[in-house]
Amino acid sequence: MELTIQELTKRYKDKTAVNNVSLTLTPGVWGLLGANGAGKTTLMRMVAGILTPTSGQVRYDGLEIKTLGEAYRDVFGYLPQVFGFYPEFTVADYLHYMAALKGLPKKEADRKIDELLHTLTLAGVRNKHIRKLSGGMQRRVGIAQALLNDPDILILDEPTSGLDPGERIRFRNILSEFAQQRIVLISTHIVSDVEYIANRNALMKDGKIIAAGTTEELVKMMDGKVWQGTIPAERLHHYERTVRVVTVRNEEGGNVSVRYVAENPVLPDSQAAAPRLEDLYLWLFRGEEAVKEDAV
Repeated sequence: MELTIQELTKRYKDKTAVNNVSLTLTPGVWGLLGANGAGKTTLMRMVAGILTPTSGQVRYDGLEIKTLGEAYRDVFGYLPQVFGFYPEFTVADYLHYMAALKGLPKKEADRKIDELLHTLTLAGVRNKHIRKLSGGMQRRVGIAQALLNDPDILILDEPTSGLDPGERIRFRNILSEFAQQRIVLISTHIVSDVEYIANRNALMKDGKIIAAGTTEELVKMMDGKVWQGTIPAERLHHYERTVRVVTVRNEEGGNVSVRYVAENPVLPDSQAAAPRLEDLYLWLFRGEEAVKEDAV
């Protein structure tokens, strides 16, 4: 199984949203990391067959998706950044409606909906109107519809938006299990969403893929660029103007421990630190902060 993105470009009148992107996706979890406005959603919509590219193509097992048509949609699941629903729909109504659109037989749909409601802890709200649910619950309903047809290819655009940290962890565990024989592509600007479950990651900026590889391969790019130092708390503001700070931790005696990225050590008595994917994100997306799990 292989999903191939070949030289995909999308231009609008005054902007190139996606610029000559090529990726070959195989079974497992793939992360697409980038700040808001990087072009991730436009790329996702073209991979989903919703948006026509200006040039380039998407192929599934060697066949262009626009020629596959219904056969591609049968093996495809998609969670857009914002999904729509009729205001009068309950959770169960919506999922049955989506199951019908996906062509699931009624018995199979009933079984799958019950299973997903349990897995995503939505069973207690199955008869509630979606519009009355919290943002996190609405997001879980969207995730459920994407999984209804047990797709071979699952595309998720900012799937954990609105989920609390505990929900995010449960969702990542579900995806890890689901992706064993399937292609799962997660577009996000939340590094922790993909750091521990993605087999490979691609980082996107200004419509282009600027780095791609396994987490281990990408993290090696930061060898010798991640540092840890302790300074008086009142000096933090001064150093924040000169280095890109990853994390700050309060210490005894009015000091703070600072993790930062730089070509060379800047803080007094800095020690080299083992790099993480979040460090690379901050290095490549200068001036754009990664979203930490406890900050969403």
